[in-house]
Amino acid sequence: MPSDKKHIKGYVYQTMPYQVLLFYKYTDVSDPEALAAQIRSLAEGLSLTGRVIVATEGINATLEGTVENTESFIAQFTDPRFADMQYKKSAGTGKSFPKLSVKVRKEIVGTGFTQDEADPRVSTAPRITADELRSWYESDKDFVVVDMRNNYEFASGHFKNSIEPGISASRHLPLAMEKLAPLKDKKVVTVCTGGIRCEKMSAYLMHKGFKDVQQLDGGIHTYMEKYPGKDFQGTLYTFDQRVTMNFGGEREIVGTCHLCGAQTERYADCADLTCHLHFLACDNCRDSEGKVYCSNECAKQLVRSDLA
Repeated sequence: MPSDKKHIKGYVYQTMPYQVLLFYKYTDVSDPEALAAQIRSLAEGLSLTGRVIVATEGINATLEGTVENTESFIAQFTDPRFADMQYKKSAGTGKSFPKLSVKVRKEIVGTGFTQDEADPRVSTAPRITADELRSWYESDKDFVVVDMRNNYEFASGHFKNSIEPGISASRHLPLAMEKLAPLKDKKVVTVCTGGIRCEKMSAYLMHKGFKDVQQLDGGIHTYMEKYPGKDFQGTLYTFDQRVTMNFGGEREIVGTCHLCGAQTERYADCADLTCHLHFLACDNCRDSEGKVYCSNECAKQLVRSDLA
């Protein structure tokens, strides 16, 4: 009897499987409003949800739908400017995004860098493949991985021996230059989720005088897909309802509770709405409703509000 399961890129899906597409490309877009309308119409016709950002410098998108419909999106999105664009695929839930959002903005990644500081359409760091990076780890090559994601993303998973600049947004990279300055003469590999942030971040490092910078082609997502459980420790943070994901393989939990230090990969937002800090919190540190405060100060703030 035929199975109702379907195997796609290492995942086993049940009937009516869902898939998430992650894709981007830096390229000149003379009419971003028209491109946004084209993508919106196509995505709506295929009942896809997710987030799409369009700018004069390109597109940045994450979409979810059934495997059939997401594959149809790839087949039907035939704009020649994006013919060579890579689509990264992962298991969806059908509820990763509440709706479809397609917006036109100044940048597809909000860095605030000037074009002189970083413009991937003109210049960006050379790319290193997942295979090459894996061989570097295996041969103990002398290199440094700099993780260009936000600090809360780094918390649940990262490459071994990688450096966290300590930023909470891409636009804060200039604030980390003093910390990263000792690496200017080192062999540096920048990494991020799917590669898009490294396009600009690596270019910015080069602009600041870093002499040997490369970026991981396809980002952490591609590496984990090809080498599950190897070198990247923990889970990969996602900006959707899945929160984190992994591709299997043997791995350890490297995330620790912000409050007690216990191992965990569960994220929470501080229950004090004036704070709303996003952090890792274990089950034992949450109340019966699952709420948690990031600090005693935030918990006391609620008490003060109740007494007011």
